[in-house]
Amino acid sequence: MIRFSLRIPDDLHTWLVEQGRREHRSLNSEVVHLLEAARTAAPAEVDSADPCTQPRSEQP
Repeated sequence: MIRFSLRIPDDLHTWLVEQGRREHRSLNSEVVHLLEAARTAAPAEVDSADPCTQPRSEQP
């Protein structure tokens, strides 16, 4: 597990804490849950002009 610091606006923090309370999750668990849900819900879109979306072997 990796730990990192994240700066977010106060209103977003408040919303995340409230969402977590409603779902009986900690702030951390709520953020992880939302990120995992977003990752599985959205198919990976590849922009051929964006080197960040290319596999490492295809990057110049």
